[in-house]
Formats: sequence, C-alpha cells, structure tokens
Amino acid sequence: MNLWKIAFFVLAGLIATGIIAIVLFLEGPKESVPLPPPNEYSPKGSVLSVKATRNDLEALANNYIRKAMKGGTVPVTMEVKDDVRLHSELTAFGMTFPLKMHFDPVVLEDGNLMLKQTSMEIADLELPPSTILSVLRDSVKLPPWMIVRPKEEEIFIHLTELEIAGDLLVRAKSVDLVNDDIELIVTIPVD
Repeated sequence: MNLWKIAFFVLAGLIATGIIAIVLFLEGPKESVPLPPPNEYSPKGSVLSVKATRNDLEALANNYIRKAMKGGTVPVTMEVKDDVRLHSELTAFGMTFPLKMHFDPVVLEDGNLMLKQTSMEIADLELPPSTILSVLRDSVKLPPWMIVRPKEEEIFIHLTELEIAGDLLVRAKSVDLVNDDIELIVTIPVD
C-alpha cells in the first residue's frame, strides 16, 4: 500500500470520527431547567386590562430582549404573525446558518407564557427540534426571563419577572394571534 492510500484512510477515519462525535454531542440527553413555581400573583393595587395587537406584542418583546442584552448583540428577534417566530443564527464549522423557529403561545394560570414549538427551519439541515433548542440554549445568551426547555420543545417566558417601568407588574390574560386579540393585565402596586 502506498503512502497516499494510508493518508487517505487516516483522514477519512478522522473526519468520520469527528462527525460521529458531533452527532453524539448534539443528540445527547440534557436535563431541562425546571420551571419556577407558579406565582401567587396577588399584588394589591390598581389593575388595568390592556388590549394589544400582534405588532404591539412583537415590539414589546423585541424591546425587552434588547434591554436584557444591555447594548450587546441581540441574539434573537421575535416576529409575531399567526404564530410566534424566533429568528437567530447558529455558527458551526465556520459557517453561519439562519434559524427560524415557530411556536404556539399558551397562557399559563399565573399569567406567564409558554411557547410550544411547532416547527423550525435551519438552512437545509434536518435536525430534531429538541437538538436545535439545546444548541440555542447552550450557544446563545438569552435574557434570564426566557427559559429554553429542549426536551419539552418549549420556551418559558417569565412575564411576571420582567422589569417594567416603576413597580408595574404584567401578566397575560389571553393570547389569540389568529384573531389579533391579546389581553394583558397590568397591576400598579399600592404602597
């Protein structure tokens, strides 16, 4: 056997080993962060019901994501249509891939939101949604009020933890994106 054949098989073996290692890393089970216990949302104060549209929710979410990044690069943007879409980029092997994830919002009893993943798009790659969420969680610095849960294929939005002007407290009452009808409850605490 000549030297070129040996070098070829060694290189092919190294590439195959690298690909297997990456797949095992991406597919490996990782524990999801437990959800915080439901808030006993009972502050005393004036309660306002605020009607919003998809555009209002999109602007509000992107504003809070920018604030949480404190002037750094914004790793994710939210688009609200008939579903919630998160746009980001993943860099692997020196290449950047556009990433778009689709979610259905679910209002929880305590007024927080759960985004349940319905589909995702990442270039031409076919990877399980839980893998993409795992990579997103591990490679993108998200605001502390966004909890990515890859195994469950969901993102928890801790609305009651958002720092809003003054001591205002916000929670969701209903989110109907198809009919462009969103209702938020804002509480102005009384001392």
